[in-house]
Amino acid sequence: MSLTLHGLGVSKGIAIGKVHILKHEPLEISEYCLPKQHLDEEILWFENAHSLAREQLQEISARIPKDSTVDIAGFIEAHLLMLDDSLLSQIPRDLIYKHQCNAEWALKIQCETIVQRFEQIDDPYLRARQDDIKQVVTRIQRILRGYPDPSFDLAVKDLSHAIVLADDLSPADTVLMRHHGILAFATEYGGTTSHTAILARSLAIPAIVGLHRASPYIQPNETVIIDGTRGVILVEPDECSLHYYKMRQYDEKRYRAALGKIKSSPSITRDGIPITLDINIEFPEDMITVQRVGGEGIGLYRTEFLFMNRVAPPKEEEHFEAYRQVLHALKGEAVTIRTVDLGADKQVTDSRYHEGVATNPALGLRAIRLCLKDQKLFKPQLRAILRASAFGKVRMMIPMVCDLQEIVQVKKIIENIRNDFREKSIEFDPAMLIGVMLEVPAMAICMDFLMPHIDFLSIGTNDLIQYTLAIDRNDEAVNYLYNPLHPAVLRLIKMSIDAANQAGKPISMCGEMASDSRYIRLLLGLGLRTFSVNPESYLEVKQIIINSNLTKLTHIANKIMKTGSQADILELLETLNIQV
Repeated sequence: MSLTLHGLGVSKGIAIGKVHILKHEPLEISEYCLPKQHLDEEILWFENAHSLAREQLQEISARIPKDSTVDIAGFIEAHLLMLDDSLLSQIPRDLIYKHQCNAEWALKIQCETIVQRFEQIDDPYLRARQDDIKQVVTRIQRILRGYPDPSFDLAVKDLSHAIVLADDLSPADTVLMRHHGILAFATEYGGTTSHTAILARSLAIPAIVGLHRASPYIQPNETVIIDGTRGVILVEPDECSLHYYKMRQYDEKRYRAALGKIKSSPSITRDGIPITLDINIEFPEDMITVQRVGGEGIGLYRTEFLFMNRVAPPKEEEHFEAYRQVLHALKGEAVTIRTVDLGADKQVTDSRYHEGVATNPALGLRAIRLCLKDQKLFKPQLRAILRASAFGKVRMMIPMVCDLQEIVQVKKIIENIRNDFREKSIEFDPAMLIGVMLEVPAMAICMDFLMPHIDFLSIGTNDLIQYTLAIDRNDEAVNYLYNPLHPAVLRLIKMSIDAANQAGKPISMCGEMASDSRYIRLLLGLGLRTFSVNPESYLEVKQIIINSNLTKLTHIANKIMKTGSQADILELLETLNIQV
């Protein structure tokens, strides 16, 4: 008998396959005293677990794709070095003898000691390396307790054509998944605008989040259907359901093929207004998808994945090579490189084991705040972006700006780097444009102060909405309030577009709202003329643009701006979306 479960569809598409369950079972470590005659046996038990942990890491390392642009190999190598250090190989043995305790408890004591030392480090990036110690210790403890390791499953098991069910997945987990040919994933927790969900959409992986207590009803290797459009998962579907969803897969394939016919068509509305349509990317290899859909410019290159699944931050040369690779593929088109936006749900390592998490990381040390505090992290990236600007059209974009002084500080650092380059005869584009992501309402309100100091803007709706409405978009208790159509959000967007146009500065939108087919005509009606969307939405957005008449859209968009009723807004939006 089939079973239907409901969650939030965050990435469109249908997938049919066998389920693979990843369980992040909580690891509770208890202390118990051992008789002296059993201590040697406990030491041997620890040594065997330690050896098995090394074998696991070596196997993960051997399976990492050689063409991976994310330094997972360096991340694993660092964990191996930590594992073999006497702090984790010898001292736990000594603690077992000293306290006559079990191996898991000895590891817990030693881990806490090491973490205390890391807490005293001023550099926030290096301080976060305590997470790696915790992960190495947890790996050994899981082996000692006989618990499976989900990250090991992701790295070494053949999950091609599998559908992954997990309690949650970090963006770093999703990076590992992208190399396996996984058909789809579903999670117990998560929100529609988490970075994991955004990444799923970018990779065109059907995905559902927020299933809540689904795992007891699904067994490993059962056949499931993931409907990422409607947020439905069917367990052991009957023949009728299988036939229905296979037909939907076929229809989706035909629809995508039909969209391919406009691949080379210009993005011009029916009344002859040209619209700039760029693409968001995460990795240099995403350029393959960009070329497949006929994309040209890159309106947002998210660079934080250069920092994930590794211990040391990327060096200047690694940044430079990644940017140069993208520029080479673009063949003269422009790329907007966003400086690293770490923090919130994009941690440098998997934060599940990090006990020192900020009360609200979305409001904490993230993005430009982190970069200005830790300039050893920031300057290599700035240098690499400036060097890359000599090889093509590069624009630099600063995220999470909330104060004019931040822009002043960034431009001062950049000018110092330029002076250094001039002295050393290092080539760069002195006219490279520098802009900001408009994500904080304070900046949208103070556009007149901001405009003289920047060259362009891009509206980041994911954060702009959550900060405007005072909700954490990743908190399931309140993310139902995340509403792009809230009058305050629409007013901030309209204010920003009008202020940029009045100042003669280019403005685009790179947030998820720009990739959502429901909102394209509304944004056109509000005056937006430059969109940057995820690759899989590119042709769908282009089709909407080609079939739109701006004169008609503006009239209805103005009506929407004058109503505070959500029901009226939705009714007007529906009218807007049937206009041709």
